[in-house]
Amino acid sequence: MGHSVSRDDFIWTLTEQPHMSRREAIVKKYPEVKQLFGVDPSLKYVVSSMVLFQIFMCWMLQDADWILILLEAYFCGGIINHAMTLAIHDISHNTAFGNKHPLKNRFFGMWANLPIAVPISISFKKYHVEHHRYLGEDGLDTDVPTAFEAKFFTTSPKKLLWLALQPFFYAFRPLIIYKKAPTDMEILNAVIQISFDLGILYFFGLKSLIYLFFGTIISMGLHPSAGHFISEHYAFKEDQETFSYYGLWNLCTFNVGYHVEHHDFPYIPGRDLPKLKALAPDFYDNLHQHTSMMDILTEFVMNPAMGPYARLKRKPRVDQEFYGNYQLFEYVEGFLHHIGVYRLQKFAGNVFDLNNNEKKLN
Repeated sequence: MGHSVSRDDFIWTLTEQPHMSRREAIVKKYPEVKQLFGVDPSLKYVVSSMVLFQIFMCWMLQDADWILILLEAYFCGGIINHAMTLAIHDISHNTAFGNKHPLKNRFFGMWANLPIAVPISISFKKYHVEHHRYLGEDGLDTDVPTAFEAKFFTTSPKKLLWLALQPFFYAFRPLIIYKKAPTDMEILNAVIQISFDLGILYFFGLKSLIYLFFGTIISMGLHPSAGHFISEHYAFKEDQETFSYYGLWNLCTFNVGYHVEHHDFPYIPGRDLPKLKALAPDFYDNLHQHTSMMDILTEFVMNPAMGPYARLKRKPRVDQEFYGNYQLFEYVEGFLHHIGVYRLQKFAGNVFDLNNNEKKLN
């Protein structure tokens, strides 16, 4: 139980990630796969129903006993809130309104964010793009544990603790590995989220807010929903970088278990990933796969070959970028043009220059 892990470093590789080459091969052999690209028309309705249900639960639980609050948070609210984090994952690929409407997708992500009680939607999008583009690359993919995590959490009890602390490591790891300036949309995300949390606190009380917050934290730690954190990229088989889970828990996670398929085609909505596997079984059936979340978590904790070091890593191809994309700036600039602020600024500048020239002549 207390034996240390057998690894003392990450699994460094010189090969490129396999997803781009497999994507090209699948498109060449099965060109009809392109019909799966695009929007999931049901996503906006499913997500909105879940947001409204969580608000309803806040109303129901406002006077409940604390034990019931915690039980409901684990068995009900936690499952829903974790599903909302994975809805945000799907929305980050513009599957709610399509690639032509990025701002609609970002605001819908903020709507999905509300029951989670912590602003994550925009920040997740910012770092998740790098995860797909630079999978496993040192200093660019913040899904890979830090050196401290890998060196410290080396025994079964420590790995169990590490699983419990996953929400905190996922929140603070980017600040250590890849610092980025906050964007205007992140600030707006935080303002909207804090306003919602204060509204829950005002109308329903502290118990309802704890129900939401505790459900989020516990479901990202020691909870079956969190098994996908381990199943996706930890090296249960050393020559394979990404793994899929095919089990019932996909019904609660927007099919995030179909993770090889997702990395091969990020813009196929989660709802249609099983169709991709069915279309191209010769590309997926021969890969190592998971069927039980509890088995995933148990093997990770008990197997000495598994631990935070069990990840493939690569040398980075590009440098880090501190500043991000400020999506609202062009809309603000357009609005200021529309109401004449820039014309007024130009007029004031001309008047100021005229006054200065008259003073010089006098």
